[in-house]
Amino acid sequence: MSIRGLKKKQPKTFKVKVITMDAEMEFSCEVLDQEIPKEDPVSFHFLAKFYPEKVEEELLQEITQHLFFLQVKKQILDEEIYCSPEATVLLASYAVQAKYGDYDPNFHEPGFLAQEELLPKRVLRQYQMTADMWEEKISAWYAEHRGIARDEAKMNYLKIAQDLEMYGVNYFPIAQNKSDTDLLLGVDAKGIHVYSINNRFSPNKSFEWSGIRNISYSEKELTIKPLDKKAEVFKFFSSQLKVNKLILQLCIGNHDLFMRRRKVDSIEIQQMKAQAREEKARKKMETQRLAREKQLREEAERAKEELERRLFQMEDEARQANEALLRSQETAELLAEKAQIAEEEAKLLAQNAAEAEQERQRLEITALKTKEEKRLMEQKMRETELIAVKLVKESDRRAKEAEHLKQDLHEAREAERKAKQKLLDVTKLNYFHVARYPHHSPADTRDVNFDKGCVKMDLKDVDLKRLSFEIERERLDYLEKSKKFEDRLKELKSEIQALKLEEKQTGLYSHWSEVLGSLDRSIGNAPSWMKTFGVGDLFDTNLKKPFPAYPLNAASSWPCTNKSQHIVPVEKSTFQTNTLVASNVGTGTRKQIIKVQQHDSDVIYI
Repeated sequence: MSIRGLKKKQPKTFKVKVITMDAEMEFSCEVLDQEIPKEDPVSFHFLAKFYPEKVEEELLQEITQHLFFLQVKKQILDEEIYCSPEATVLLASYAVQAKYGDYDPNFHEPGFLAQEELLPKRVLRQYQMTADMWEEKISAWYAEHRGIARDEAKMNYLKIAQDLEMYGVNYFPIAQNKSDTDLLLGVDAKGIHVYSINNRFSPNKSFEWSGIRNISYSEKELTIKPLDKKAEVFKFFSSQLKVNKLILQLCIGNHDLFMRRRKVDSIEIQQMKAQAREEKARKKMETQRLAREKQLREEAERAKEELERRLFQMEDEARQANEALLRSQETAELLAEKAQIAEEEAKLLAQNAAEAEQERQRLEITALKTKEEKRLMEQKMRETELIAVKLVKESDRRAKEAEHLKQDLHEAREAERKAKQKLLDVTKLNYFHVARYPHHSPADTRDVNFDKGCVKMDLKDVDLKRLSFEIERERLDYLEKSKKFEDRLKELKSEIQALKLEEKQTGLYSHWSEVLGSLDRSIGNAPSWMKTFGVGDLFDTNLKKPFPAYPLNAASSWPCTNKSQHIVPVEKSTFQTNTLVASNVGTGTRKQIIKVQQHDSDVIYI
């Protein structure tokens, strides 16, 4: 761009502010006559001096929109305009849409934004995120803008930016007195605002252009007079005189534009707006046409791909059909062979089925027999258990009878002891009487001895003889019943041995062992008197071996001339008791002596 041309041609839509560093240049003076750096070449930044209130209504031409888009984007990236991190990501996505167009995942691969400056450095420092993470977030928003034209994306960018608090505001340091600079004066398209030095978002005081009557300055002092005469006049001081000149120029230009926006547009502006609308409609139609063509092209490509896919599919199906035909022919041959084999196998299976049916019937008959044998065996086992229980009860009864017999024997011994004591007392009395009265005849003595003999004979005949006979009778009965029970057990055992199965031999034998164990436990839990009289030995003898006989010597209870002892074999008693020994006196003498001795076997001597 030629510097000399700046004085001849000016844009019709906005004024241009030519600034070198922080100084503004005047169009009425030569460039080299102004305060510019003495360097070669000289760098210039061309920026818009005044900002529109509504970008979609005032920025009509595409070039104007593009220049404002670049200026606002640079101000946001340079942090001259504050923007929140969320808004910066959204603005960056619109900037990418304006530069690259619609998002294409095949073309826009990860890393295509690595060289782009899209976010302010403040935002990058604020979050602990990598460049790939930021690119992922921007790409996610960028993909949602599909179908938006480039100029429309720029306009959307400006619409979001114009709502920011610092958009279009030019800040100048001022002070209410000459020494301090503790305030900022902001000038924008809506009016003049006064800010604190640390807060550029919320103004402390605002003056709209419609409420300002006059603005003037005198050297470093600037005065703002409100339209209301009763309102206070605002005065402030700037640091330099040229700053007041710049403030006054910005105020005049913004006020002029503010008043012009509220008037009827001129013919030139109306023509420009009409032209802009026509251009916008044309571009819209062009965009729609391109979109339709693009859609048709995409549909054609998809149809082509679909046809190619179907062609490949049909070729594949034809190839598979040929292969299936060959396989079916081979399968038919194999099936014919298998059919012949299956027919032969069917015959064999029919024969095997007949044999299996016969075997099943035989097994059913065997199972019925086995069930019947098992039932009979269980019945015999129950009978055995009942017999064992009866034997236990019989043993208890015998033990009780033995206890009664023992008690009777004890009573007999007690009676014998008393009779013996009485006989001794009578004998002593008789001797004392004979010694005292020797003149008595021997007949009296015989009478006394007869009395003693009567006592003795009563004891023998009533007690000992009865006791011996009862014991012998009970033992004989018990032996007879035990013998019958033993025979019954042997018979049952022989029947079980004939009926038991080889595969179930262990279970039946263990069941029979449990029966014997229950009997042993019943003896182990028997009362102490049963253990004392050897009931356990009795059960072992009855269940496991024949009952042995032990000799029981019982002398005859009647007088015997040869004084010999008669031995009668009697089974050994189930209880142990002291042996009764009675001495027998022959028929020739009346002197009787009763002796009680202990012996291993039960023997009664008379």
